[in-house]
Amino acid sequence: MCRFESCSGHFYSKSLRLKHEEMQQETSNEKMFSLKQMLLPLIFFLFGGTLLHSQDKAVNRDKYRIHIVSTSEVMKTDGVLDEKSWQISEMAENFIRVTPVDTGFAIAQTTVMMTYDKSNIYVGVVCYDPLPGKRPVESLRRDFEFLKNDNFRIHLDTYNNLTNGYAFGISAAGAQSDGVINNGSQSSFTWDTKWKSAVKSYDDRWVAEMTIPFRSLRYFGGETEWGVNFGRLDLKTNEKSAWAPVPRQFPHNSLPYAGTMMWDKPLDKAGLRMSFIPYVTSTVIKNTGLGESAKLKWNAGIDTKMILSTSLNLDLTVNPDYSQVEEDRQQTNLDRFELFYPERRQFFLENSDLFTNLGNSQAQPFFSRRIGLNVPVHFGGRLTGRVGNKWRIGMMDMQTGSRNEIPSGNYAVAVLQREIFSRSSLVGFLVNKEITGTYNDSAYTGNPYNRVAGIEYNFATADNRWQGKTFYHQSFYPGADKDAAAASANISYSSQYLKAGIEQSWIGSDYIAEAGYIRRTGIYEITPSVSYLFYPSGSERIISHGPGASINATFDPFINLTDRATELSYTVGWQNKSQFTASVEEQFVKLNFAFDPTNTAGVKLAAGEQFHWKIARAGFTSDARRLFNYTLNAGYGGYFNGNRWNVSGLMNYRVQPYGGIGMTMSYNNITLPAPYNSAKLILLGPTLDITFTDKIFLTTFVQYNNQIENLNMNFRLQWRFAPVSDLFIVYTGNSYTENFVNKNRGLTVKLSYWFN
Repeated sequence: MCRFESCSGHFYSKSLRLKHEEMQQETSNEKMFSLKQMLLPLIFFLFGGTLLHSQDKAVNRDKYRIHIVSTSEVMKTDGVLDEKSWQISEMAENFIRVTPVDTGFAIAQTTVMMTYDKSNIYVGVVCYDPLPGKRPVESLRRDFEFLKNDNFRIHLDTYNNLTNGYAFGISAAGAQSDGVINNGSQSSFTWDTKWKSAVKSYDDRWVAEMTIPFRSLRYFGGETEWGVNFGRLDLKTNEKSAWAPVPRQFPHNSLPYAGTMMWDKPLDKAGLRMSFIPYVTSTVIKNTGLGESAKLKWNAGIDTKMILSTSLNLDLTVNPDYSQVEEDRQQTNLDRFELFYPERRQFFLENSDLFTNLGNSQAQPFFSRRIGLNVPVHFGGRLTGRVGNKWRIGMMDMQTGSRNEIPSGNYAVAVLQREIFSRSSLVGFLVNKEITGTYNDSAYTGNPYNRVAGIEYNFATADNRWQGKTFYHQSFYPGADKDAAAASANISYSSQYLKAGIEQSWIGSDYIAEAGYIRRTGIYEITPSVSYLFYPSGSERIISHGPGASINATFDPFINLTDRATELSYTVGWQNKSQFTASVEEQFVKLNFAFDPTNTAGVKLAAGEQFHWKIARAGFTSDARRLFNYTLNAGYGGYFNGNRWNVSGLMNYRVQPYGGIGMTMSYNNITLPAPYNSAKLILLGPTLDITFTDKIFLTTFVQYNNQIENLNMNFRLQWRFAPVSDLFIVYTGNSYTENFVNKNRGLTVKLSYWFN
């Protein structure tokens, strides 16, 4: 009887518990639905802004025009503008200041001429130098830092969409810089292509010639107009200028403010063209820490570029090798979530915006660094470009091998983009990661497949002042439920004086994107921000100053606050480009899992604990024109249940034009009550960057990081003996920080050559 009653009570209490859990789940679903509803006003506002600005036109296209006429003359790229074609070419002149003010003609004027033949575009440039003295140049390295070199750039909008284009630059010392532009003004200079240039220097000017092959660009055949702008940075006058004027709140590569280049006849359509880039490597590796002897490995592979049309290209790779890629710069890790490191491998970079712009910084459904992270890449292909006037496509498929407990896998992504209105677009995509090899269930606990599909809407006005985005993503894997999704919406406004924006994101608890970068799940996040700049008219030194404010608030699925960061700041900028910022911050954290605030394997704070603290910060960036320049940041205040003060900075001394000596440093002094770890975390990174010529570069850096007890040394010698053809010699070694005993070391020699 007693057993029966006990059992009855057991079943009755279990029934109540199940009912209670169902009610909790219903409540959770209702709250999640309300979180999604919070995104709706911003989405409606985003679409309303689109309709309001859908008829906007490019700002300078009609007013700033330059005609380009073909030539039959043999053009020599030597920096001497003595060909007859230059004498009859139309000139772009009367450059207008962009900074420090965006009114009036530039003091350091520039004249640009253009012509072309069947194979190349030729650009002739005269950069006048009104002030005596040596022209500031950081080094002869390719893809030099813009703000530290006197330089000239041409920005090409080959599709006339105000969004995607190319940038080609040359410094006063003759160093080259090339990159792609996406989102209207975001440049990536990790992209490399074949082109030629030369510079001649005189007391009152420097003259440049550039030869840009048509085969290095993507465009529509039959076009008669491209968007174009020319930009100049003269550091002695501390002046940035452009041919077609650009408001100073925007970079001068902003394609919405480009002028028009008018061809004298429609451009030819190109047929199939191919390039081959074979490579061979030899590597010696010794894992001293594992007691292994030195091992010698040989490797070879090939990349193929097939230009299917002037607007569409196919890239193929077999057994790629990325040993020459510069190592990641280490970071002191005080974060509860995974740190982000950018992609550096050349194969993934061209037209990469199609893939990298999916999602936002908190939730990227595709992140190419996941491919081949701990396993070799066997082969892969990528098709990118335009199909018709309004459509862009991107398709990538990569096959990886296996290593240890990680099985082989296939990564595939397909993106279709449709441009609408002036600068807006609709995007649909599918990302698929699938295990293709056999694996031991006890060693591999991941999903056999993971897929993410989504739709996105990107909005931008023709003048670039209003920008926004909204998306919805859904992931699919065994056991996925309706919370395996993510949604977001943001809108921002930028004028000369005011910048304001708001972003909202919901990321479901079961949202998984194994081929992407997902910072955290099961959250609703909202981030409003605003800043204002004053421009004092009577000041000879201060160019601008003003306040800023931002709030980042994060809630769990039950709409309980888990994180909040509120910041009030004030920024002062000087005519010489130096800048000072001071801020105060208030932070609140409710831990959703146990966490050691020092990330040094100490006793963890318990999940569910709440912490609240305040901190003050200050930062200063010096005049980049000086031979010695630096950036320093410092902060002091609370930190979880203790205190923290930190100093970080970047210092550089240049020996122009042959390179510089730099130092990156970060010091964090964290004091926590017992039994939790206190820590003094030091990260030092001295660098030596030498450019013997514009073709031979040596980069050496050391990274001392006592948080992970590692001393890393890296030496990278590059000889570019032909365009985009290199010999690399790379040495890497890792040691312990306490006794400097070696863990491992390796030496790699890689040779590659570009065959057209």
